[in-house]
Amino acid sequence: MSTANPFDRALFADAAIAPETRAFNAQVLSILQTVPDWWVTGAAKVREARRLGVGPFPPPVMSPRAETRVVDAAPGRSVAVRTIAPPTPAGVYLHIHGGGFVLGACDLQDQMLERIVAATGFACVSVEYRLAPEHPFPAGPDDCETAALWLAAHARAEFGTSLLTIGGESAGATLAAATLLRLRDRHQFRGFSGANLVYGSYDLSMTPSARQFGDERYVLRTIDIVKFMEAYLPTVDDRRSPDVSPLFADLRGMPPALFTIGTRDALLDDTLFMYARWVAAGNRAELAIYPGAVHGFTLLPSTLATAANARCDAFLAALVEGAAQDEASSLKPQATSGAASLKPQATSGAAGYKP
Repeated sequence: MSTANPFDRALFADAAIAPETRAFNAQVLSILQTVPDWWVTGAAKVREARRLGVGPFPPPVMSPRAETRVVDAAPGRSVAVRTIAPPTPAGVYLHIHGGGFVLGACDLQDQMLERIVAATGFACVSVEYRLAPEHPFPAGPDDCETAALWLAAHARAEFGTSLLTIGGESAGATLAAATLLRLRDRHQFRGFSGANLVYGSYDLSMTPSARQFGDERYVLRTIDIVKFMEAYLPTVDDRRSPDVSPLFADLRGMPPALFTIGTRDALLDDTLFMYARWVAAGNRAELAIYPGAVHGFTLLPSTLATAANARCDAFLAALVEGAAQDEASSLKPQATSGAASLKPQATSGAAGYKP
């Protein structure tokens, strides 16, 4: 019987939070204290303000080589996607943006996608899924499923590669996990080689950390989660349905995943629980825990963000080598006995993925 503990309790201690992180969190708190709540202002107005750079965040910087277009997975199933691609992509990253299923857009993170393209050699495809409250569940997951099906069918023709990966931040991580499950269960497709899941919400009935977080305005509070869920799930009675909350799904046959979370995030339990269930289902996974990091930290300039983003990029880039090794192995006859051991890792910092 194994006695190894994949969680290092030192990472969760107050002493683990660096002075620089404390100062950064205080700045975040100061900036957000006076920002009106989105449900008071109205979702449409908040989206418009974000696009114009009105409020605490600067206007988005658009990539000159990004292209937004509408793609079709089947008759009557189309969705807009934004693509940024190098001349010869090594793989494709299907990106799903965050925003509580209410805010955000596929063209508001071009600079992040450009970073991923530069670090990994991947083409990035970001999904313009429909948002609540105008389009509640299941509109968003339907659109992400459509984009994934299109990519599964057309990646080689469009980008010259069949190596597919998926991921996102916050609600985007939730939708990425849900998309993998839909592809497996509805389409018998398991062609995604890895999942980059960054501080997602995997139990939309709310985990203990989400319920107990309180009112500290570190980007995402308990009341924010409640309001996002009211907008996204107005008619859903069972919020623990696997299509809504991936934590409750049968997770067997999922690809290797990197789970990223900060200890001052209201969604801490979501990542800890999902990582544990991912591994228990027989999948490879890594857990990257960042002491003191708040929700959304990878999208804000800080030392922790630099480390976390570097690790995410390394995880994706390593999948290329892993795919090449798998292809080479498949060409050689092998005689093996027993099952390969799974070695889940729980670590802190920017170490790369080690398949």
